[in-house]
Amino acid sequence: MTSMSKFNPRHFNWTMDGAVAIITLDRPERKNPLTFESYAELRDCFRELVYADDVDAVVFGSNGGNFCSGGDVHDIIGPLLSMSMKELLAFTRMTGDLVKAMIGCGKPVIASVDGVCVGAGAIVAMASDMRLATPEAKTAFLFTRVGLAGCDMGACAILPRIIGQGRASELLYTGRTMSAEEGERWGFFNRIVETSDLQATSVTLAQKLAAGPTFGHMMTKTMLKQEWSMSIEEAIESEAQAQAICMQTVDFKRAYDAFVAKQKPVFEGN
Repeated sequence: MTSMSKFNPRHFNWTMDGAVAIITLDRPERKNPLTFESYAELRDCFRELVYADDVDAVVFGSNGGNFCSGGDVHDIIGPLLSMSMKELLAFTRMTGDLVKAMIGCGKPVIASVDGVCVGAGAIVAMASDMRLATPEAKTAFLFTRVGLAGCDMGACAILPRIIGQGRASELLYTGRTMSAEEGERWGFFNRIVETSDLQATSVTLAQKLAAGPTFGHMMTKTMLKQEWSMSIEEAIESEAQAQAICMQTVDFKRAYDAFVAKQKPVFEGN
């Protein structure tokens, strides 16, 4: 296992609040676009989180009133026009690897969405486990509006599972903006909070998750990912095996002992 308490990325902001890591993009004057470098560094960061024993939950937050404006027009979109097919495929695979890393990092990820959340930014929110939004959140999967397909970074697989096939189809075909109220009603956002409360509410939720049982949370996230491609019978068997493993943890015994003593359990992640 490794420590990420002193992690110092070059292309985004990273802070720790106890066992909660808080990530924000660092270009608020441009509404926080992604670049080739920040894509790659975020991918590597979430891959490393698998082995981090001092991070138990992640908040991917907003900065300067916006979450993320997607791929930078000048730093990404322009250069793509001169790339070969091999180079383009390397780029699209790399962006997809960020989503894979978020899903596979073993930690609950909360998207804390304010303002603009479009393109790849909408994908980052989609790939998170939970999403909180302010009333000003504006989410759009813009890919068809720039002449591309809506099937970017797993959108056609993941978004219908969150909001349903018809609603996902509408957003991915049209590229239109989904309001915060609409996003909450459709199940994309878990809830809407006041702008002034967004950061604190997101971190508080993350801290509750970080309090454990962290092994159980890791197993929950793992099964949520793996069961996409399973039959019901396979899923039930896999969950039986996963739960049997969790029953061997000390945290399970801690919960039982606390219940008997009429106390709140204090989990330690083992």
